[in-house]
This record gives sequence, C-alpha cells and structure tokens, in this order.
Amino acid sequence: MSIHISADKGEIAKVVLQPGDPLRAQFIAEKYMENVELVSKTRGIFYYTGFYKGKEITVGASGMGFPSIGIYSYELFTEYEVDTIIRIGTCGAYNTDLHLFDILNVENAASESTYAKYAWEIEDEIICHQGDIFNTINKTAEKFSLKTKNINVHSSDIFYRKNPGIPAIATKYNCPAVEMEAFGLFANAQHLGKNAATILTVTDIIPTNEKISADQREKALNPMIELALEAAIESL
Repeated sequence: MSIHISADKGEIAKVVLQPGDPLRAQFIAEKYMENVELVSKTRGIFYYTGFYKGKEITVGASGMGFPSIGIYSYELFTEYEVDTIIRIGTCGAYNTDLHLFDILNVENAASESTYAKYAWEIEDEIICHQGDIFNTINKTAEKFSLKTKNINVHSSDIFYRKNPGIPAIATKYNCPAVEMEAFGLFANAQHLGKNAATILTVTDIIPTNEKISADQREKALNPMIELALEAAIESL
C-alpha cells in the first residue's frame, strides 16, 4: 500500500493502463475485463485489476497534469513494481494535418515544465517514450490493421492560456498536438528505468474549433482502448 493507492502488494499487475479519468478506468474494467476487482479507490481515483484474454492487467486513473500522473506513476513503478504504464488519453490538434478520431502513438513529449528538472535533474525539454512498449503498440496496430500516427506531442501545464497561438516549444519540436501528462510519465520512467508509452485520440481541432461530441466520445475512444489492451498483453 502506497500513500495514494490503497491496493495491497500483489493486487496491481505488471502492466497498467492509465486514462486520466477514474470513470474511464471503470468503463474499461467493466466493458473489457473479466474477474475484475476494485483494488483502490483512495481520493476517488479508481484502480481495477482483472484479466483481458487470460492475462492480468490493471487499469487506473492518473488524474490531470504532471503533478498527478507524477505521483501515481511513481508509486506504481516503485511501490507495486509495475514494469509498464500505457497512458491512454485525448488531445487537441494544433493544425488541420490531424483529424478528429486520429490515434497517435507518442514518440517524444516536449514541455516547458520544470517537472523533470526539479524531480530528477533531467534538463531536457523533450523526452522520448521509454522501453519497448512504443514499438509493441506499432506492431499491434499493424496486426489489427489499425491506422496510427507516430508523433511528437506538446505536454503543457496549461489548459487555458491568454495567447491562443501555438506555443514556441510546439513549433520548435514539431508537435502537432497538445496534452498534459506524457512528459511527466516519460520522465519518471526514464529515471526509474521502466517502460512507458502514451496513446492519444484527437478529440479537438483547435484552429477550427471542431470537437467530438459527448455522445461520440465513448465510441471514439474504443479503438484506442482496444489497441492499448492488445499491446499490453503482447508485452507480457
């Protein structure tokens, strides 16, 4: 049992899927997994462990932003000896080269954040995915004829900002999309020598204000969730 996750040792699988939203974790557990147990609900952040196609998987929320995913991923890696975390989330596109419903496998996350610097003395503005799980996701997508795009992403501390223009760091590192967690996850995994990946679904096109409706989101996110689950069991 860690400070923020109340599961006992042995109740968290070696591979964890991390959506941001606790209710999305619940949805995945109930829709896709068998013999599921709720192993932690501290602070309303749900973690479920069960079986997908006969292999043990845990799914649990990260919350929003680097401080939150930084806490949960660190405790999973260190207190529960998790080997691999796959973040599954949504993102906004900075340009119209990306489209609604596109599935992105994040190659690098760039950020202005000081999270990696002050947590682990990592000075880099851009951090790569960690370990083999990125390649496993690509191979799994190919196996199931699922089209994905490998990209760099801007991981931002800021959801609302005064200047609506594309931030300089996104231009510098050719980041066509923005989200809020991958950089922190990759930093933790780099420091600890663990595996980490991020799969995203494009739900907003920022310059045109296109958005996936609330009714569409459940169906829209299913291909990404299924890809993450299949890649997770391939990694075991």
